[in-house]
Amino acid sequence: MSRPLLRSAVPCGSPGPLVSIMTFSTLPPMLGEALAERGYAELTAVQTAVLAPEAAGRDLIVSAQTGSGKTVAFGLSMARDLLGAFEAPTQSPLALVIAPTRELALQVSRELGWLYAKAGARIATCVGGMDASKERRALRAGPHVVVGTPGRLRDHLERGALDLSNLREVVLDEADEMLDMGFREDLEEILDATPAERRTLLFSATMPKPIVALAERYQRGALRISTAGDDRGHGDIAFQAITVSPAEVEAATVNLLRFHEAETAILFCATRDNVRRLHATLQERGFAVVALSGEHSQSERNQALQALRDRRARVCVATDVAARGIDLPSLSLVVHVDLPRDAETLQHRSGRTGRAGKKGTAVLIVPFPRRKRVESMLRGARIQADWIDAPTPDAIRTRDRERLLAALLQPVEFDDEDRALAQRLLAERSPEDIAAALVRAHRAAMPQPEEMLENTPEARRAAQQDRHRPGFEDTVWFRMDVGRRQNADPRWILPLLCRRGHITRNEVGAIRIGANETHFQIPRAIAGKFGAALERTARDESEDEGVRIEPSEGPREAAHANRRVKPNKFSHKGRKPGPGAPKGRPGAKHKPRGRKERNV
Repeated sequence: MSRPLLRSAVPCGSPGPLVSIMTFSTLPPMLGEALAERGYAELTAVQTAVLAPEAAGRDLIVSAQTGSGKTVAFGLSMARDLLGAFEAPTQSPLALVIAPTRELALQVSRELGWLYAKAGARIATCVGGMDASKERRALRAGPHVVVGTPGRLRDHLERGALDLSNLREVVLDEADEMLDMGFREDLEEILDATPAERRTLLFSATMPKPIVALAERYQRGALRISTAGDDRGHGDIAFQAITVSPAEVEAATVNLLRFHEAETAILFCATRDNVRRLHATLQERGFAVVALSGEHSQSERNQALQALRDRRARVCVATDVAARGIDLPSLSLVVHVDLPRDAETLQHRSGRTGRAGKKGTAVLIVPFPRRKRVESMLRGARIQADWIDAPTPDAIRTRDRERLLAALLQPVEFDDEDRALAQRLLAERSPEDIAAALVRAHRAAMPQPEEMLENTPEARRAAQQDRHRPGFEDTVWFRMDVGRRQNADPRWILPLLCRRGHITRNEVGAIRIGANETHFQIPRAIAGKFGAALERTARDESEDEGVRIEPSEGPREAAHANRRVKPNKFSHKGRKPGPGAPKGRPGAKHKPRGRKERNV
């Protein structure tokens, strides 16, 4: 029978036995030496808390912010029971660490590797995407510690390759994420196979009901430790939010990258498709960029991360799940290109920067219609964000000048060859011309910033009136009685309009897809011909039967009408959504075309 959870009596963020600074002299010498070699001057709050006398030998539930040193914390906590055992061979692992993603599991394995190196610990990693036969051989070799993802660990367990009978310590890292990703059954099967007397350390940023239920089932009198404090925002992260037109999200992303010129930046997108598109756009603009999403193989992911560590790439475009576990010391800028779905996702994304005492910046790009939602999310996360305008080309050029002057005025040692070349240049050109040529070469290597609308209602109204393609200054609106709920998509709408209206793709202007209808522009000069062709082809095109095309006053009135129609009373029985449309019942609400990340 499990006992109730015990909470720490020390308030979050207040001084006390759980957060007092612990010196390395109180640690086993081999661990203290390993920490010192990695540049640790003192233990972080969470590392000190798990080593407090109250936590000795206890099951723990630990809440700590991302980048607070959690991996080293549970490594130090487990060492109390494991250090002596590392010296002797073992037939089955003594400790098991379970993490939600491959990247996080590999990161944990690396961290424990250097922490336990002087103790002679053998560590095996079992994650999806790797060679399972090699992992089974590593398990047969008798590792002291096994680190893995739930699915792969369960697979080895069911095949008899993973023996958990002698386990002393189990760590669930980012347990809330594992449950969100659907790993509950895997976790339960793994934990049910462990000895009842084993110690369980549960690290979770949040404590939803499923986590509480998991703790009550598999822990005994767990001590709750929280070092996250009441302010859920990261103290070393400056949060900013910029409002832009929905059509200018990519332009704002380009300008943010150019304005900050961060040593390493990560851009978060919601879907694999969005990652692919933004990655291609930035590559075309001249950025050194890599991509991470569930569609990339483990080899591709490793190459991308290595490129970031080697500074061959400075920008990473990633989905939420693919970016879990990424630890890049040089990462100083996080951009939420697609808005996070909730406050927890905002925290986890932003926590990739501002780690280990370093400063970082997290920027949300907010389309105008979604500002209220973002303000609500920030309040829920207790984050104070500065609402600013997107960087302008003038502001970017000013920063470029400052960076260039700082770089050129730094003390530099020149060799004889450098000076000889400098003298030859001075013989051919004046110092001013040489300096100007250097500045020009520097600017030519930088991606050009984007011109953006001023953040004023007047400027946006004027731009909306003036922003026309050549030949579309005077247009007529038409409508189709299919929309998002009928899987309307430009990829089949454009060919349909060309076939029915006897026009070309270049003669179709803006397309506005609403919930239940689609509006599009035709130049007034050909609107009569287009309408006549529609009448002739309406009877001939049997495959488009049920798709009605007619003149319209524009999408604004239609949007108002759509708001009065309740989705559950709207029916399109028997209507075909159009040639090339996605399969499925016409009229059914279709899923987004971009694939949401769930697992890697």
